[in-house]
Amino acid sequence: MPGAECTCPSIAIRRYLGKLSGPLRDRIDIALSLQRVATTRAADDGLRSSSVTVRERVVAARDRARSRLRATTWRTNAEVSGSWLRNGPLAPDAQIRRPLDTALHRGTLTLRGYDRVLRVAWSVADLAGHDRLQSSDVGRALYLKQGFAG
Repeated sequence: MPGAECTCPSIAIRRYLGKLSGPLRDRIDIALSLQRVATTRAADDGLRSSSVTVRERVVAARDRARSRLRATTWRTNAEVSGSWLRNGPLAPDAQIRRPLDTALHRGTLTLRGYDRVLRVAWSVADLAGHDRLQSSDVGRALYLKQGFAG
């Protein structure tokens, strides 16, 4: 029912989410808990962006990615191979990778997840107008993936 709130107890939600296999969860790029925002509050807080503004940002980000990948066979961040992201000419340096390496070492992130976070981080960087990955891009991508900051 549109507008209805979930009334399931948190234990039931956790039990349901526990049924998803690791490999399936690994393929989910963004996992966030969101709270409902009143429409009037969003408008009052200036949180609304016009569709035109958002489209312009996305087009600019895609152009940035296409330009960065022009010497490859890929055109979007989603297409880039994991090994190229980790070891290619634009691979992030050790300081930028540190949160990913830590999560991988602790077992909270698989290598597939690592690569997926890098792809999202590049999308975040492209939207922000960055030419290279920054710590904040990786941190935001990690948060979007697992709900924790790097």
